[in-house]
Amino acid sequence: MTETRPKTVLVLCTGNSCRSQMAEVILNHDLAPQVRAISAGTRPQPKVADGAIAALQAAGLPTEGLHPKDVEAVIHEPIDLVVTVCDNARESCPVFPRPVPSLHLPFHDPHGEPLESFLRVRDDIRARLVPAVRAALGL
Repeated sequence: MTETRPKTVLVLCTGNSCRSQMAEVILNHDLAPQVRAISAGTRPQPKVADGAIAALQAAGLPTEGLHPKDVEAVIHEPIDLVVTVCDNARESCPVFPRPVPSLHLPFHDPHGEPLESFLRVRDDIRARLVPAVRAALGL
């Protein structure tokens, strides 16, 4: 029996502090073990937004170890799909060492808004991004 590695999905955003972090956790939870999601930013913020952490925890999802990462740190990973979740990241999406399929699915930026906004974006990510990634990877 051959060991098949999970498909690696890179979720890219500008700050890597809200939407891409929530998407990483949700994809890893909902599509495990077929998908390994990682996230990064084109201009990472110093920390993950408290609202994003609270929204994930409210859904019983793990948040330990989440931290913003620069896309340069993951550019040489064996990425099967790049998902941009904000328009700015799509415009400044880096050129990868090899061609990588990409998907652009923008989500509202809840940064600085009340927790309800983060909860809505979390649910929107789960409702739209999970099936889109599943379809894009043929799972």
